[in-house]
Amino acid sequence: MPEISPGKTGLPSQNKVIHTVLGFDFGAKRIGIAVGQTLTSSATPLQTLNNVNDKPDWQRIEALLNEWKPEALVVGLPYLLDGKATEMTLRADKFSRRLHGRFGLPVFTVSETLSSFEAEEQLKQTKKIDKQNKHEIDKLAAALITETWLQQQYDKNNQP
Repeated sequence: MPEISPGKTGLPSQNKVIHTVLGFDFGAKRIGIAVGQTLTSSATPLQTLNNVNDKPDWQRIEALLNEWKPEALVVGLPYLLDGKATEMTLRADKFSRRLHGRFGLPVFTVSETLSSFEAEEQLKQTKKIDKQNKHEIDKLAAALITETWLQQQYDKNNQP
């Protein structure tokens, strides 16, 4: 398995200030999406899109980009607990590159090990989780991924 490390797919120009980002929890069947704000370093789950013929629903993604007008995108890369990449890591990385290629926005990747597990645990505290509400897990996982990236940016910008 080739090594992939979280980072940048496309860089914003030096003068571009990022205020709004859309975050993605890429999956083989579904993609969870959240919106995040750099001002508050917080994210809100938006929705989960079903893939169409094993491909992202590019039309719906484009509609969300037009609606929210983010300055950047964030994609979670799922790694094993030991940090090794998997086939899904490669697929999520490919998705991040395709987002950049299609929409020309800077795309940042962040490790998202256990984000879906954490999302499910949070949702178990508020409601029962079953097959009918897996979409809730995906969009909450996207929010957690987005908040991880936002916190990393905050930490980077506030180091002495």
